[in-house]
Amino acid sequence: MEKVIVIGIAGGTGSGKSTMIKKIKEEFGDDITMISHDFYYKRHVGLTYEERSQLNYDHPDAFDTDLMIEHIKELKEWKSIERPVYDFTIHNRVDETVVVKPAKVVIVEGILIFENKDLLDLFDIKVFIDTDADVRIIRRILRDVNERGRTLDSVVTQYLTTVKLMHEQFVEPSKKQADIIVPEGGFNVVALEMLNQRIYSLLK
Repeated sequence: MEKVIVIGIAGGTGSGKSTMIKKIKEEFGDDITMISHDFYYKRHVGLTYEERSQLNYDHPDAFDTDLMIEHIKELKEWKSIERPVYDFTIHNRVDETVVVKPAKVVIVEGILIFENKDLLDLFDIKVFIDTDADVRIIRRILRDVNERGRTLDSVVTQYLTTVKLMHEQFVEPSKKQADIIVPEGGFNVVALEMLNQRIYSLLK
């Protein structure tokens, strides 16, 4: 059975992980599949929208990481998975799932993926995207307001009450687990080329 290469791409909110992944996919095409830790937010049964909106979504306990680990192991065995779907506009997981087929390279993306030891052990390459906090908060505001139906006040409040604190407590310390630290993510052409070459060498 052909080996599946698993790449973990971590970094703070708005750091540029998605841009980096997009550039890698442009290079490798159908040889790449991707799953995000955000898909694996836990379902909140019995809570109202207002109660769900007050939860801390930047703490490791907010995620069903055990399910994600199980799915990565299945992809490594060339098995398809049915990954969850999370609706950010209602702060909850929905009933539908999405079929993800295995590929030669699986990219796993998320702010906290280097915080969990069992998840960390599945990665062949660990990349941390390192971007200034002021750039990250601007990107998060634009994303959450434009794509997730959030208000500016709610995004800023969440950032100041949980996101910043959780970044300092969990995300920033996990940077030491990375094999490669990339300033500015996909906009760092030299780092991107080096990473692509490393992927090519592993595929061979």
